[in-house]
Amino acid sequence: MLAARLKAYAHRPGVVVLALPRGGVPVGYEIAKALHVPLDVFIVRKLGVPGHEELAMGAIASGGVRVLNEEVVAALRLRDEVIDLVAEAERRELERRERLYRGDRPPLNMRGRTVILVDDGIATGATIRAAVIALYQQQPLRLIVAVPVAAADTCEALRAEVDELVCVMTPEPFYAISIWYEDFSPTTDEEVSAWLKRSAREQPTPLPSWEE
Repeated sequence: MLAARLKAYAHRPGVVVLALPRGGVPVGYEIAKALHVPLDVFIVRKLGVPGHEELAMGAIASGGVRVLNEEVVAALRLRDEVIDLVAEAERRELERRERLYRGDRPPLNMRGRTVILVDDGIATGATIRAAVIALYQQQPLRLIVAVPVAAADTCEALRAEVDELVCVMTPEPFYAISIWYEDFSPTTDEEVSAWLKRSAREQPTPLPSWEE
């Protein structure tokens, strides 16, 4: 259903699907396959509140971008030292995933490209916002955020921050992304690598990388 709403971008040169690992990669694979465009990953790590890791106090993304959820930080009176400790641990994990998923292959060059940024859903929006800020620094021609499900208020707030927002469902009440999936089993690193390799075989014309 999500791919159908993006059909205007099918077979168009300069279009790339960027998926947020891990859960966004299976979704991104299906979109890239349907549109016949390349698939790659963009690494973002949520900054979870210590002891309540599912609650996002912010996120970090490739390129040194850090976005904080000021409402959560203020409400819980989180100290800078606590935020910095969590951010450092997530930075190490971000770099590990970059090496694991991409290997020696450099990131794609997003300048002048139409980027479809995909995740499995949006709750607070901290993760996707970090990705959006980081990607706009690369000067894409157009940035589209596409997700199957999102919290309605977060969706409306995000709509003003990107060129286009495509969301299949904005249920009320929302509760959590997981309840809107029949199978929300964790996606593994091995599965992410397998999806990327499979997509590369099916879409054999990659976009230029930064080194090119």
